[in-house]
This record gives sequence, structure tokens and C-alpha cells, in this order.
Amino acid sequence: MSRLEELIQQHCPDGVEYKSVGQISEIKRGERLTKSSLKADGEYIVVSGGVSPMGRYTHYNRDENTITISSYGAAGYVGFQTEKFWANDVCLCVFPKDVISNKYLYYALKKEQDYLYSKTTKAIPDHIPTEVILDLKIPVPPLPVQEEIVRILDNFAELQAELQAELQAELQKRLQQYNYYRDKLLSFNDLNGGGYAVSVEWKKLGEIGKVCMCKRILKEQTSSTGDIPFFKIGTFGGSADAYISKELYDEYVKKYSYPKKGDILISAAGTIGRTVVFDGSPSYFQDSNIVWLKHDESVVLNSYLRYIYSLNPWAVSTGGTIARLYNDNILNAVIPVPPLAEQQRIVDILDRFHALTTDITAGLPAEIEARRKQYEYYRDQLLTFKQKA
Repeated sequence: MSRLEELIQQHCPDGVEYKSVGQISEIKRGERLTKSSLKADGEYIVVSGGVSPMGRYTHYNRDENTITISSYGAAGYVGFQTEKFWANDVCLCVFPKDVISNKYLYYALKKEQDYLYSKTTKAIPDHIPTEVILDLKIPVPPLPVQEEIVRILDNFAELQAELQAELQAELQKRLQQYNYYRDKLLSFNDLNGGGYAVSVEWKKLGEIGKVCMCKRILKEQTSSTGDIPFFKIGTFGGSADAYISKELYDEYVKKYSYPKKGDILISAAGTIGRTVVFDGSPSYFQDSNIVWLKHDESVVLNSYLRYIYSLNPWAVSTGGTIARLYNDNILNAVIPVPPLAEQQRIVDILDRFHALTTDITAGLPAEIEARRKQYEYYRDQLLTFKQKA
């Protein structure tokens, strides 16, 4: 029999009482603090209506080890603040009475996270009435049982955090290794000392090809729904910013510049320098903000250019109001151009490294999610009691 089972048998063999949060704790709302009052170098975080802190401030109004619940925004989100902090006016702080352990109450409320989310209003922004929290009933076993449950869950949470840190450290290691070999392979700085048996020319991208872009699409030609996704600044490759009709798409693709499958699209504004390999699927791109280099692949492989672009070989113009990558910035960028066979060899090596890194990147969230579900399962089991008659 485990220590917890022994304590349950000793203190509450016939079940436990379920009490409302309002019976066992007091809820206090924080004090309003505007964004203009935040201080970047403030010592204390500001907890408001989001999952993450709103910012920092020079003073605090709540002590460490306080349970918080967002009443607006991410309404119903339960947090536990381990350091002194400023509670904003949309942050509810839960203070337990003597009958219940502070950390036990936190775990019990966290178990009801989905229930609290389900009780938020549909107003803008979402909010949760304080009465919903106060009326919520949770099991209240004797304090020795509560303390043992907290000890178990704290240990489990610590193990979970350690595992996540290990996984992220492994990913970072692989990324550093990948970046090292990418930079090494694409630098060509020490051809003789490095044992290279090939010649390398250094050329401006303007000597290799010309910058192209799609025909401009006007705002009135787009809609929130439609046939063809339209991408604007820096978001291409993700969710579409708008849509255009198939008729307009067919007309413009036939008449004007349009990338071919395999071309490397470059973000010239927003997320400057971000690249995506065009997969050929029907889609359209904002002129001048998303461009590509039209060139002869018998000179430079697109797959090789993709890795060259990842080194950001161009200078970004920052003199204007908004930084951007102009055509001249791209055309004047100088890159190493080895023979095609060497380009392909480099691409093959980097593709293998990229695949390994991608596998780890994809596997990391899945592993963390599996551990999170396992943790929540055991937490829910530990916090489920037979109700005392």
C-alpha cells in the first residue's frame, strides 16, 4: 500500500467532503495598471488576462506562491505565481483558508481548467463570472492527504520539466550542429586548407538571374473567402491573408510573372529574408513583398540557393520608415558558386542534417504533449475522491 493510500485509510476511509471554492477561499481582484505604466526594466511581472505576463512593473501587490485566474482574455486560465508580482484588475487571486493547502487548491483548480474555460461568456473579450469560480465544488480531504498529493504532483511536475529541458537541449544541440556544417560547407573561405578540389566563383545574384514578382493585386480584388489563397507580407506558406477568384488567378498567371514549382520565394517585408520553396499549388503572392530569382538552373540549383539564402547574404535597407529587402539588395548580394556537382553534394549533406533536425523538431512537441497528458491523467486520478455521504 502506498503512503497516500495509507493516509486515506487513516484519515478519510469513508470519502471526503466536497466544498465550494467560496467556502474554502477568498478571491480578490487585482488593481488596474495600463500598458503605458509598464516598465521594461521593472523587477516584477504583471499578471493580467493572458497566459503570459502583460509586462513588468516597479512595484508588486501580491506575494509569491499565489493562485491566479484570468477573468478576461484567456478567461478561466489558472496559474501559480512563484515570485512577487503585480496583479492587474482582470487577474483574480485565490487565497485559501486554513482548511485547505494553497498548492492543493491550485492543483484542484487546474484539474477543472476545461470546465472553467467552458463557462466563459461569448462577449468580447471573453470573461468568466467570479460566481462560477466561487460555486465550483472540489474535494477537500484532510490536510495530511492534501500534502501527500501535493508532494507527488510537485515531483511529477519537476520530472516533466526536466524531461522537457533535456529534449529542448538536444534539439538546440542538433540545430547548432546543423548550422555549423551549413556555414562550413557554404563559406569556401579556405579552399586549399580545407582540401577543396573544386573551383568556386563568387557572383552577384544579379549576374545569375533577375528578381521577379507577381502582378499587383488590389484590395478590392480580394475577399475573406474564395478559390485561391493570397499571401501578403511574411505569412506566405502559412494561413492565407485573403483570397482571389480563380478567374483572376488564371488570367494573371497566364499574362504576368509567376513562380514555377521549386522556385525559392523570398519575403522582402515583414519577416524579411524568410524563404519558402514554392510547391506549385494554386496560390498568389503580393508584388514586391514576396519575390523570387528567375535564373538558369544549369548554373545554380534552386536547392543550393535555398541554403545560401538561409545565410542572409544580402543587406537590408533600414533607412526608411519600414525596413525591407529591395530588389537591389538581393541583386547585389554576392554568393559562392561552385560547379553543379559540388552544389548537389552540399545540398545532399545539408538535406540529411535538415531531415534529422526536422524529425527532432516534430517529435519534441509530441513527446512533451504525451508527458503532459500522462501528468494530467495521474493528477486527475489523485484528485478524484469518493464523496462522503
